[in-house]
Amino acid sequence: MKKVPDISVSTDPIADFQDIIEYAHQMQGIADLLHCDIMNDNFVQKNTYDFNLLRNINRNSVIMLDVHLMQNEPSEDIPKYIQAGANIVTVHYEAFKNKEDLVNALKFIRENNALAGIAIKPNTSFRDIRSFVFGCDLVLVMGVEPGASGQQTIPETIEKVKEIDEFRKNNNLRFKIEFDGGVNDKNCKKIVESGADILVSGNFVYSSKNRKEAIEKLKNSD
Repeated sequence: MKKVPDISVSTDPIADFQDIIEYAHQMQGIADLLHCDIMNDNFVQKNTYDFNLLRNINRNSVIMLDVHLMQNEPSEDIPKYIQAGANIVTVHYEAFKNKEDLVNALKFIRENNALAGIAIKPNTSFRDIRSFVFGCDLVLVMGVEPGASGQQTIPETIEKVKEIDEFRKNNNLRFKIEFDGGVNDKNCKKIVESGADILVSGNFVYSSKNRKEAIEKLKNSD
């Protein structure tokens, strides 16, 4: 049976806060999730929005909120995003100096009724996070360097998806694999066949004249 991925549409291409809320409302019932890229200028050189806008998104739509925290030492802010309505909270492995804090953050997310994700940048190997995935619901593989929408996928990151999927199968684990970075209708099939369950799409969907059709292409690429 053909595997059909979930599509998480990213807020990253959108600068205006009101446009983000309208996009979330438009995507409900079309996309599976809204990928909320949260950056605060200390993990990447970009600043976007915080839990206050997330709360407004949640109040004005029913789409699942897939929150990707691109910030260093996010532990203090995690409760705010959960309270604002995050369904998934993903933190970066690289964002924690003390990896015990990472373990505690993942545990806190799960204990507070959200799904816990761990993300890795392109230069981080899966070997570095293997011991952490047992406490995760999702592993997010960055196919590009985080912080800028519209980049092309780094081919080696798709091989990383294969490695993670093999580890998941060998250890009877059930976490989802999410892929973020340069996803389009040309490479989505390969990414899904490598083991990805969720595809994050920024520019490909947002810039399309027919966004529903663009999402269908990602879901059903031959």
